[in-house]
Amino acid sequence: MTIEPHRLLPAVVAMFAWSACATKSVEPQTPKLAVDPQNPKPTIVLVHGAFADASSWSGVVQRLQQRGYTVIAPPNPLRGVDADAAALASVLKTVEGPIVLVGHSYGGMVLTEAAEGNSAVKALVYIAAFVPDTGESVATISGKFPATKFGPNSLVAVPHPSGAAGADLYLKRDVFHDQFASDVPESTASVMAATQRPIEGGAIGATFAGVRAWKSVPSWALVARSDNMISPAAERFMAERAHAHVIEVDASHAVAVSQPDAVAELILTAAHSVH
Repeated sequence: MTIEPHRLLPAVVAMFAWSACATKSVEPQTPKLAVDPQNPKPTIVLVHGAFADASSWSGVVQRLQQRGYTVIAPPNPLRGVDADAAALASVLKTVEGPIVLVGHSYGGMVLTEAAEGNSAVKALVYIAAFVPDTGESVATISGKFPATKFGPNSLVAVPHPSGAAGADLYLKRDVFHDQFASDVPESTASVMAATQRPIEGGAIGATFAGVRAWKSVPSWALVARSDNMISPAAERFMAERAHAHVIEVDASHAVAVSQPDAVAELILTAAHSVH
């Protein structure tokens, strides 16, 4: 049975992207870093988006760990903003001390809701990400700005095995390099395409109904000027609307993979503000 993406999800016109978040587990024998109770370093939590898994944060994680930071990159279920935010909020409750919360692409939708009401979250960092306002969705935000190469024809829909309504959406492998990760080696993009995690189709049109954490928590944002998934104009508009500290990088949507130094430095800037 084949489901055409444009029939499944008309709202997917020029939508979002993946965002990749890498998980590095700490070995049990690894000694904990000494923490100054008067001035503890924040824990950095990285949230990936659709069409990726946590491994795309690997280069960023390595750089942050080398600077002495504890980093967590939990899996994003990609089932819908409310469900994904609830899963992330549960993770955040297990973290002691201040938190810097970082999201890529659709991960920005998730962290904006998950951070609300958690006083430990001291900074938000959006990496080529959605920074939603109440009543907006991935589809409605994208529809207000110039179209990118990404669209309904970029997707493959896989029906749920249970027969339930909806489907999982994957980015087609033959467009993945050009649309998602044009500035990484083709061999790397091929691996990323093969290991991508799908997003539930309904998540794209779902309206953000949470409270905007960026209204009360300081934020930073990176605009990827060569993004073929989210319009750079949309990224710029949302970042400026949130009064974020903004930097622009000539990079693809997969900026955490192609330019981990730039991404890590922005996160460190946010982290330093917490001290």
